[in-house]
Amino acid sequence: MPQQIPPAGRPAPPPLVEPTTETVDGVVREAYVPPLVPPLTRGSLADLPFHNAAEDPDAVVLAREQQDGTWTDVTARQFADEVHAVAKGLVAHGLEVGDRFAIMARTTYEWTLLDFAGWAAGLITVPVYPTSSPAQARFVLQDAGVRACAVENVDHARLVTSVRGGLPDLAHLWQIDAGAVPQLVAAGRDVPDEHVTTRRARLGPQTVATVIHTSGTTGRPKGCVLTHGNFFAEVDNCVELLHPVFTSLNRHPPSTVLFLPLAHVFGRMVAVGCLRARVRLGHAPSIQTDELLADFAGFKPSFLLAIPYVLEKVHNSARATAEKMRRGSSFDRASRVAVAWGDASWADRHGSGPGPGLLVRAARGLYDPLVYRRIRDALGGHVRHVICGGSPLGERLCAFFAGAGIEVYEGYGLTETTAAVTVTPPLRPRLGTVGWPVPGTTVRIADDGEVLLRGNQVFAGYWDASAQAVIPAVSADGWLPTGDLGALDDQGYLRITGRKKDLLITSSGKNIAPAPLEDWIRAHPLIDQCLVVGDNRPHLTALITLEPEGLAHWQHMHHKRHLSRAELVHDEDLRRNLQQAVDDANRLVSHAESIRAFTVLPTSFTEDSGHLTPSLKLRRTAITHDFAPDIDALYDDQR
Repeated sequence: MPQQIPPAGRPAPPPLVEPTTETVDGVVREAYVPPLVPPLTRGSLADLPFHNAAEDPDAVVLAREQQDGTWTDVTARQFADEVHAVAKGLVAHGLEVGDRFAIMARTTYEWTLLDFAGWAAGLITVPVYPTSSPAQARFVLQDAGVRACAVENVDHARLVTSVRGGLPDLAHLWQIDAGAVPQLVAAGRDVPDEHVTTRRARLGPQTVATVIHTSGTTGRPKGCVLTHGNFFAEVDNCVELLHPVFTSLNRHPPSTVLFLPLAHVFGRMVAVGCLRARVRLGHAPSIQTDELLADFAGFKPSFLLAIPYVLEKVHNSARATAEKMRRGSSFDRASRVAVAWGDASWADRHGSGPGPGLLVRAARGLYDPLVYRRIRDALGGHVRHVICGGSPLGERLCAFFAGAGIEVYEGYGLTETTAAVTVTPPLRPRLGTVGWPVPGTTVRIADDGEVLLRGNQVFAGYWDASAQAVIPAVSADGWLPTGDLGALDDQGYLRITGRKKDLLITSSGKNIAPAPLEDWIRAHPLIDQCLVVGDNRPHLTALITLEPEGLAHWQHMHHKRHLSRAELVHDEDLRRNLQQAVDDANRLVSHAESIRAFTVLPTSFTEDSGHLTPSLKLRRTAITHDFAPDIDALYDDQR
């Protein structure tokens, strides 16, 4: 029998341990937080469903959405039984321990089921983005040497079939919406239960769990090799640290709807963490605003995991609705009150201010039923916590959501670190930072400002397909260079200032990180994406694309629905609104670092166009190449 993994979590919140910092020449260069949970010495992720079923078989650990929009609960016993049955089906098809098993689907219950079934069968799972092109899918499947693949629908099946000639290792292809799960269950009926139990017993913390390919903003993606122990180091410490999120503090048990792609390490970590903490988990396959809000309303989660884009959409949609009701100015006042309350509340927590004053408290009470409750209702009514990652949310929106009654925990991490390496500590947020090191993690700032990381969640290395081996990516003493630039303050909070490879060096020799300007500008309701340029140029300029919903609302309010996108990019009223966003961003920096001009593109940056990665990061090289004439025109106009 496999050794059972020890339970995670405590009935009471652990004490908040502040980082230990090291200073060199008056500058904080290192911060460390000791682990809250000892490293796992036995067992694997494959044991999780069975451990839950043995400890609390009737605990609700998942929920499945039905055709009518209702949700059906799945108990720990039911999930373990289904994982075991599907795992036997994988064994029946001749898959061996260590074989690679790919999953290409949106965020669905079946994704998580197949993931855990693959682990229970001793396989290494390989996620493939459901939006991948044939070339992208072929690369991942070929690079990982995938033996079997489960896809969501007929379009995915056709895509994989179209490139199958270049995939000599691929022996099996199943289609989820055509009955892949029951087919696997049927195939495994005659496989003895001991076959799965024996395979689980062969796995341990150092066993490879998955190969996740990075999005690849430049060049080809790399396969990050993550072990079962990497995941446990990550989720066990995060669950303990974020005790208010993962613990029932009222009559509503903790629960969340996962809508992040499971092909991304953030979404994957959330699914594992919820199973580990026995938090009710639902899956939402669509991120279209109307469909996602409907899922929130039906499921009523207590917390959410999101990227800034989603929170920006919630805020901007609420602002647009208020404006349609001729209450735009009232919403703006409520927004200012929420930000003031958030700022004052955080100052109080850090001992640098008295907290919200009487007038701010009274105004917040007035606007709560009129504005803030509507924000909470849009997220299902019970959300009080949001864990946000992927890119900085921005100080204004952080403070706004805090004032609206929703605590935002920002985090920072990489695929190579099994998601978060820093996160906002409970009740101790600091605006403009991505929090403290996750317990068990050390953050170091190199001489050139690069962020270096060390901890048990840091991966083993990159997959080398030609050598069929893992190529280490950390130094001899365990440090992972991230390529990100950052700084630590005197309390160990990390601030990310940009990417080393994205640094713009103007013709006058000024080094400028574009990310803070881009993040600020992108928060404007009319703006979808912003790319700041200026490498080897006299100053900075920007390419801006328009957000479709925000633009449609603006056209309605300004009686310009008759104008085409091509006409709107030259509209003076629209440009004045966009100029305000640019001016606001410029106030963050010196004059030498400011954006002097911008152009509005009549198109959007998309994954299909090759301008965005599957995780919505900008492909800078592709954009600057494809829009070179537009960039040149910005500087030609100012000569």
